[in-house]
Amino acid sequence: SDVCSSDLQEFEIDMLHTVRTVNAVLPYLEKSKAPSITVISSVSGREIDFTGPAYGAFKAALIHYAHGMAVKLAPKMIRVNSVSPGNVYFEGGVWQYIENNLPDLFKTALGLNPTGRMATPEEVARGVVFLASPASSFTTGTNLVIDGALTKGVQL
Repeated sequence: SDVCSSDLQEFEIDMLHTVRTVNAVLPYLEKSKAPSITVISSVSGREIDFTGPAYGAFKAALIHYAHGMAVKLAPKMIRVNSVSPGNVYFEGGVWQYIENNLPDLFKTALGLNPTGRMATPEEVARGVVFLASPASSFTTGTNLVIDGALTKGVQL
């Protein structure tokens, strides 16, 4: 059925691409003076939202994978973290499409964020750059949520 094939495609895109990329870069990271991996997840991995159930499940799995790899690779001084962005608005992106074609959904999504807006790609990128940089040299195994207080759950 279409649901199964879309779920498999979701698994391929959201999970396996990350695992394959990490496996491919590990030999190079082992030679680096500041090795770091930053996995991109989503707030959909933390909370049930309007996205399909497979998307949220795989985004949650990415957070778990990143933390597990952080523990496994810590003795090699390879840091692994994840970033979970909330809604990110940019020209040509899904939220611009939703704004133009599903205005009620767009209005609802904006209304859920206490800031009244969505993130810019640059705001998310700054968090990724910090976690990947030597400035964050003792940070490993964390999941940085960049969502403008969209999610309500407390990270423990």
